Amino acid sequence: MKNNKQVLIVGTGLGGLSTGLRLAKQGYHVKFVEKYHKAGGRLNQISKDGFTFDIGPSFFSMPYEFEEMMNDCGIEMPFKFVELDPLYTVNFKGNPNKFYIHKDIDKMAEQFEGIESNFKEKFNKYLKKCEEIYNDTIDIVIKQNFNSIPDYVRSLMNVNPKHLNILLKSFWQQVNKYFESKEARQIISLIAFFLGRTPFDTNAVYTLLSHIEFTRTGYYNVENGMYTIVESLVDKLKELNCDFHYSTEIIDYESNRDKLTGLIDKHGKVWTSDIFVINADAALFRGSVLNRTKYNDKNLSKMNWTMGYLCFYLGIDTKLEQVEHHNYFLGDNYEDYSKHIMKNPGILEKPYYYVNAISKHNSNCAPENCEALFFVCPVPNLIYKTDWSDKDDIIDSIIEDFSSRINFKIKDHIITRLSFGPKEWRDNFNLYQGSGLGLSHHMLQIGALRPRNYDEKFKNCFYVGASTVPGAGLPMSVISSKLAEERVNNYCQ
Repeated sequence: MKNNKQVLIVGTGLGGLSTGLRLAKQGYHVKFVEKYHKAGGRLNQISKDGFTFDIGPSFFSMPYEFEEMMNDCGIEMPFKFVELDPLYTVNFKGNPNKFYIHKDIDKMAEQFEGIESNFKEKFNKYLKKCEEIYNDTIDIVIKQNFNSIPDYVRSLMNVNPKHLNILLKSFWQQVNKYFESKEARQIISLIAFFLGRTPFDTNAVYTLLSHIEFTRTGYYNVENGMYTIVESLVDKLKELNCDFHYSTEIIDYESNRDKLTGLIDKHGKVWTSDIFVINADAALFRGSVLNRTKYNDKNLSKMNWTMGYLCFYLGIDTKLEQVEHHNYFLGDNYEDYSKHIMKNPGILEKPYYYVNAISKHNSNCAPENCEALFFVCPVPNLIYKTDWSDKDDIIDSIIEDFSSRINFKIKDHIITRLSFGPKEWRDNFNLYQGSGLGLSHHMLQIGALRPRNYDEKFKNCFYVGASTVPGAGLPMSVISSKLAEERVNNYCQ
């Protein structure tokens, strides 16, 4: 298919880059504008003092979605990735033994001896149900466009009715049905945090993620860091004569009846095109740029958003042999912390947090005999916590807790310290109130109930990314790009 139409893509997150690659390979003339000073959106990178850090996602799943995209575009996979084993470790406060989380169920079961009776049998039963949910929903609900809510409802009616009961349960309730120990329940429910909420307010249908995690594909590390995905896609796009314009924030628009004719940046420049693809947040852009009443600030605040993320990056002058590549550290108040994290900032004294030692498998990310560490702690977004003057105090408390867990005081070994809190995520990447993954996957905000990937008014304007269909996550962004490509091609027919 050849098409000579001009396409302007606003935003260079994975969804935007993937959509651009798909369209450019078909002959569309693609141009990007990006608010940040470099491509990638949340899938980005910072460097300082010889250390390099991925600032957002640190591993990914569902590599077959990337492979399918490259096959669709007729190009070889432009970056290298390797499966993680173990997937990650989990450390419980007060317990000197860490759990190594494997896809190998026998290895998993060995670690739960004396903790969870008949773990292997229970885990297999749980994963079988997760696989059934995945197989019965992925193509029907997730990987297709919907033109209306009735169209979406008709699709839902094709889902095996035996799964209807889980729509009334939370992720936590579904896991508790199979396991009794706090260790098994907490470890297996951790993946719910990947959707930007907690196991207690994430629907049980998303236990399908456990199938992806433990059975379907596992998790993958990208050689030389996750930002290599962005760099390789940008290189391919430039080979296809695509243009990139950074430090360009869109604040207004021009239109003619039912078509968008131009987008206006903060310097007054008008960016014209035949087609517009928005990789900025699909809800926020409609409100802040297109001035839609449905998405004004009052109505945006009533929507269900994901939590904020406090991310900080440490470069230290020593190696940490006792720390794996991907690690979770849980406090002794997992349930209380999870149930109140969105609205009650007062429980941050004993946080749950994640640590990625990116330099373990990517030596180029730190000077010799040094370590690059990336910490993530889920926190309230700016709707619930507006004052972040205590950000450094919270970071200090996490560093202290981490040091006690690994029996090594790292404070005196820190060369570089950088951080991104909800304010930085909001200001740098236009994330509404610093919500880390955009709109949540509340049952009234999925499928056709999510902001659509085609505009309500302008026939030549489309959306891709976390807050439109199908949702948040790197593989979902790739799927989103295919759905957006389909919209654009149907418009051009």
